[in-house]
Amino acid sequence: MRPTSWEARNARSASRPSLRCGRPVRMRLMQQSTADRHTSKRRGRGYSMELTLSGKNAIITGGGSNIGRSIALTLAEEGANIALFDIDEVAALGVIQEAKEAGAVGNLAAFATDLTDRQQVEASVGRVVEKFEQIDILINCAGGDQAGPFLDQPPELHRKLVDLNYMSVVHCMHTVLPHMVERGYGRVVSLASDAGRMGEYHEAVYSGAKAGVIALTKSLAREVGRHDVTLNVVCPGLTIPEDPEAVPETSMLWAGDAIDFWTPERRASASRRYALRRLGTAQDVANVVVFLASDRCNFVTGQTWSVSGGYTMM
Repeated sequence: MRPTSWEARNARSASRPSLRCGRPVRMRLMQQSTADRHTSKRRGRGYSMELTLSGKNAIITGGGSNIGRSIALTLAEEGANIALFDIDEVAALGVIQEAKEAGAVGNLAAFATDLTDRQQVEASVGRVVEKFEQIDILINCAGGDQAGPFLDQPPELHRKLVDLNYMSVVHCMHTVLPHMVERGYGRVVSLASDAGRMGEYHEAVYSGAKAGVIALTKSLAREVGRHDVTLNVVCPGLTIPEDPEAVPETSMLWAGDAIDFWTPERRASASRRYALRRLGTAQDVANVVVFLASDRCNFVTGQTWSVSGGYTMM
């Protein structure tokens, strides 16, 4: 058989649309009207991307304080209906009141829930379904740590850290995912930590539990992706709490010594470990979590996002 001639190959290529240089994309953009390209100016923040969260129903665990609070308020600002699960019901109700005073128009609720107790999780999820009818978004934010040398910690503390940081996520996933799979839609974002990606000094069990959350998320993303359910992880770096004065002196350890970590001097020292030369805020984390919970990220699943100011880069 004779080889195809150069002219014949060129003729066939000319008959097919070219994918080079992105010309079709540029053409579509050129055809957009000016009005279409300049919508979504809201709340005086300039041009913004609509997150299409209005009317979505979201559960936020650990929503009564710090990062969970900021996530809840940001979701409420975007028009979502929010249900807060927190062991401290008073704190959760305070966040609900704060959202109302900020002008939230969605349905807002708080449920006292010990997230390490599977039965309490099931009961609270049932109440959310009864109130909101469906669950669109699950934010697993509850967690905590008590840092210290691994060999000096009692087994009871290890069990507590695993229950709070890992099993609470398992309970919520196992209870909420069936609802999402059944209706063919869901967005799940779980808070882990950069400690779970690299290991952190004097945080062995906490680091292990957070690594478990990352692996759990990746595995489940493979299982339920066909049902349009996405699962992603956000790993904050060191994040300044709302009220540093309320943080116990021994809640963080630095170079093996119990200290008041949140003094200005200690903050400045810690900031030097970050590429951006500052510590994170709860709102820094909330911005990314809410973005991942939106349909703007509907082709992102099984991913781990570090929100750590360049503390880790991987």
